[in-house]
Amino acid sequence: MKESVLRGTLRRIQDIITQETGAPLQREAEKRLENVLNSAIAHPANSAPGEGFLTREVTILLADLRGFTSISAAYPAGVVLDLLNRCLAKMSEIIFRHQGTIDKFMGDSIMALFGAAAAGEDDVKRALACAVEMQLAMDELNREHKQRGMPELYLGIGINTGTVMAGLIGSELYSEYTVIGDNVNLASRIEAFSLRGQVLISSSTFDRCRDFVQTGEPMDVHVKGKTNLVSLREVFAIPSLGKEVPRKEVRRSPRVEVKIPFSYRMIENDIVIPRLHQSMILDIGYHGVLAELDQELAPYSEIKLDLDLPLVGYKATDIYAKIVKTMKNENQYLTGIEFTSVSAQSNMNIQLFVQLLIQGSENK
Repeated sequence: MKESVLRGTLRRIQDIITQETGAPLQREAEKRLENVLNSAIAHPANSAPGEGFLTREVTILLADLRGFTSISAAYPAGVVLDLLNRCLAKMSEIIFRHQGTIDKFMGDSIMALFGAAAAGEDDVKRALACAVEMQLAMDELNREHKQRGMPELYLGIGINTGTVMAGLIGSELYSEYTVIGDNVNLASRIEAFSLRGQVLISSSTFDRCRDFVQTGEPMDVHVKGKTNLVSLREVFAIPSLGKEVPRKEVRRSPRVEVKIPFSYRMIENDIVIPRLHQSMILDIGYHGVLAELDQELAPYSEIKLDLDLPLVGYKATDIYAKIVKTMKNENQYLTGIEFTSVSAQSNMNIQLFVQLLIQGSENK
């Protein structure tokens, strides 16, 4: 019954559009309209908030712009808004093209659902293809931004598949259709672990697409609210579509051996802890450092760095970073640190510092 109502309504709308414009909606637009109608039929507008919640399996994609906070502080509001709108408009277009539904915008992040309006066998595959294409699009946008003298932006993406509750939430004054539940929270945690340009997926997502996607080895992380470790995988490519995540290109930068003291503070629950730790950097590149710490930090721990760059007479105090690997070396811990948010000024000076070191090394 529901299917016949949907198809009949869709056909009548197509007839109206054809009469008014001379041509019906193309397949991609028709599918988007079908998703909207499906959601409207399943969740009528006269449903009261909190009523009619349905349990269903969806794939949740969360994407967040990395480094946007530092860009907001360093550039005029007009430039910042232009950047944000360009990025979010492009990401929205890609989500719709893969038949996803945008659940909400949250500042500089976006949440999309696959299978929320109507479940399909390829929901997970479409979500993964969408994520990879989003990273490819960001790579293209950054090339354009560089030509226009605008700052680069990077996406961190987390994907999880699982059962959620879907329905209207809020009050009669304001309500919205959304999904809630532990699997939504887990998707948010996974996104928080992702580094710039990276796509991370949960084991439940991987189990549904292991023959479709190429990933790295599983990595176990501690997730707030979870007793057991959570297994994540980084998406590298979708071979059948000939698409690769361009993140490995971002990783490439010159690295130079150094002996530079630096200080850092831990970040817990988005709060910078006042206690200052002193350590030593052993090599440095554009996007991160290898440091020697006197304590072991868990992978994906967050820190804030203060870094002196003597060759360029600059002190960077606005570097946010994550721990990507740790290896014990006698009484110290060799720790790979990747920058997650750096102001344009600090980024420029770090690159200049590395380039000067390279030239000095070559002249020896």
